[in-house]
Amino acid sequence: MSSSSPHLVRGLTLVAAISIIVSNTIGTGVFAKARVMTCNVGTPEMVILVWIVAGLLSLAGALTYGELAAMMPRAGGEVNYLSAAYGERWGFLYGWMQLLVGKAGSQAAVAVFFADSLNDALGGTVGQTLLTVGGWDLRAPQLIAVGVVMLATVLNLASVKSGGQIATLLTLLKVGLVVGVGVVAFKLGSGSTFGQTAAGATCDGVSAAAMGGMAGFGAAMLGALWGYDGWNNLALVAGEVKNPQKNLPRGLFLATALIMGLYVFVNVSYFYVLNPVEIASLPESARVGTEVIRTIFGPAGAVFMSAALMVSSFATLHSSILSGSRVPYAMAAEGLLPQKMAYVSPKTHIPVWSVVVPSIWASVLALWGSYDALSDYMIFGGWIFYALTVVAVFVLRKKHPEWERPYKAWGYPVVPLAFLGVAGWLLVNTIYTQPGKSIAGLLLIALGLPVYAYYARRRATQPEA
Repeated sequence: MSSSSPHLVRGLTLVAAISIIVSNTIGTGVFAKARVMTCNVGTPEMVILVWIVAGLLSLAGALTYGELAAMMPRAGGEVNYLSAAYGERWGFLYGWMQLLVGKAGSQAAVAVFFADSLNDALGGTVGQTLLTVGGWDLRAPQLIAVGVVMLATVLNLASVKSGGQIATLLTLLKVGLVVGVGVVAFKLGSGSTFGQTAAGATCDGVSAAAMGGMAGFGAAMLGALWGYDGWNNLALVAGEVKNPQKNLPRGLFLATALIMGLYVFVNVSYFYVLNPVEIASLPESARVGTEVIRTIFGPAGAVFMSAALMVSSFATLHSSILSGSRVPYAMAAEGLLPQKMAYVSPKTHIPVWSVVVPSIWASVLALWGSYDALSDYMIFGGWIFYALTVVAVFVLRKKHPEWERPYKAWGYPVVPLAFLGVAGWLLVNTIYTQPGKSIAGLLLIALGLPVYAYYARRRATQPEA
């Protein structure tokens, strides 16, 4: 690409970079997953332990990713790292997973959460079924989810600088929401419920195979990691971060550490207001954060909290579309997707079609799936590639020792190895406790192989630009 061609620009400061991670990450999981996690592990102490372990795991990943991001500060993140370490096919499969179920599934799940929160705020008045076709129901919240995806897409078609500013503003609101819920719970709650268990809780929709023991701990980890998912997203927009050699590692570490502190704080506050049986017996559609505020302030508090969760989920959706769009852009720039996906607006420096097309697919998924199903598919597929990316640090140090490394992974090789050990166990446990979803996730990734073969062959037959 010539210097005169429209291209991505480095318009994201360190604050904006941290905001993109925090806004991507703090969205729905911290308010919604405590119920399932309590069923999985049984006690408040174990729920908090899971959040801490998942946070340390994410932090280990962020510290390791920093080396790769500073070494290759280009749009697409893992697409670049995996291609350099294992060959282009693996980078493509990561991008395919993100397009098909990773980012798209995450965005759809968050949009569904937004619609459900709106339905809660309005007292369930927009939850009706509009159409039934062959056992599939089209509900009003699904159409609302599509609408909110489109709104976030339009905002992302502005300049990268304005996108970073919007992310920063929404991040401040989200951090304020998490802190506010925790402070209110501690000041007005009835007292700690630590030391109690969830024995006798109904645990609506939670499989018996995912309750108790190491299987339950692993299932709870899956829920917590959905809450943390997004810690790596700064790598996807690395081509637009100012002073990337310093700001990428700093942003990854500082944002992940901040999120971990907030998550532990607010989850402790949940168990200060509600006991584990009450939390584990909530309906499957309930949000623990909302129930905590309802308990303290009554129905008016629940309406306010539902509205606040709408803001939080929209912020996550906005940042997810911003960072996720850079994956198809990077793939198209290498000739592995339609060339139109690499088009950058000369006015806004935004990859327009790489923003719009994935959002259309996310809207389709929002019409099809539920929040929990979409988030589970996304986490399993994502962590396969997170593990492969961390292995890439070892591979590239041996394969290309001459490459400049402005930052080297802290604690190498212990921290990356610890990350890989836990990630491997998590994936095996997920296959054991949720074999259907695991196999489906693997098959969806494998579908990318013939697509890669097609585009690689097509590129080889075309004259080089």
